Amino acid sequence: MGEPITDGITRRNDESLSNSNQGTPPPGYIFPTHKLAKTLQDSSKVPLVLVACGSYSPVTYLHLRMFEMAADYFNDHSKYELIGGYFSPVSDYYQKEGLAPAHHRVRMCELATEADSTWLMVDSWEALQPSYQRTAIVLDHFDDQLNGRIGGMALPDGTSRKIQILLLAGGDLIESMGRKDVWASEDLHQILGHYGCMVIERTGTDVWEFLLSQDILYEHKDNIHVVKQVIYNDISSTKVRLFVKRKMSIKYLVPDAVMRYIFDNSLYATKLTRKRDYVSYAFD
Repeated sequence: MGEPITDGITRRNDESLSNSNQGTPPPGYIFPTHKLAKTLQDSSKVPLVLVACGSYSPVTYLHLRMFEMAADYFNDHSKYELIGGYFSPVSDYYQKEGLAPAHHRVRMCELATEADSTWLMVDSWEALQPSYQRTAIVLDHFDDQLNGRIGGMALPDGTSRKIQILLLAGGDLIESMGRKDVWASEDLHQILGHYGCMVIERTGTDVWEFLLSQDILYEHKDNIHVVKQVIYNDISSTKVRLFVKRKMSIKYLVPDAVMRYIFDNSLYATKLTRKRDYVSYAFD
């Protein structure tokens, strides 16, 4: 099936995995809201937040482009108004080859978004958890924060409106939802029925054809939004890690701040040789 477009968003969801207590945040944790829109430009629309779960080891330009493609879709075709977006890196208990420690992955996502995006943020809740969290539980956490603790989107008349949360994912994720050994049916109903999904479809694939063949996905088809990549982009975190290991350039695959962080912290390679024909940012 290949690597999911969000690099690790496909996750095993079964009874043995943790259901975390939403009322007990990790020590020192603060839910980020500093880039959330404070008001709706069109008060008739539904406020929308996109959440992308994944490894982000490291975050790449494709991950960032996914959010922008989704934003274009909702600007043109929707009853929704996009008010913010979040990266949610998985915890260290998500056992995957090439997974850098959570604090590094969170920081790389922060570096990728803090200066160049007016609406993307990084939530560290999932990364800080002492056990692996199912995707449905992660979305419940965002619902608790945005609609519970914050109280939804305040409207000019003094009322508030519930914020709709959508899982942002690649087409590979939707295909994995057809596998019973990966996703529990109750989680799929929760994710697709209560929240919804924004799918970035790879060039050459047909998500809708797959939806027709899957009962649960077809049942919730109205909550699944699909946008096709107009410009093909197959950057993956796996390839970036391999390039670092082989002493090949990763410039223009990841933001410069992320590239510097990888080198400064010796991630994905035991030894780095900073030569001009490698990736040394001293020559950028």
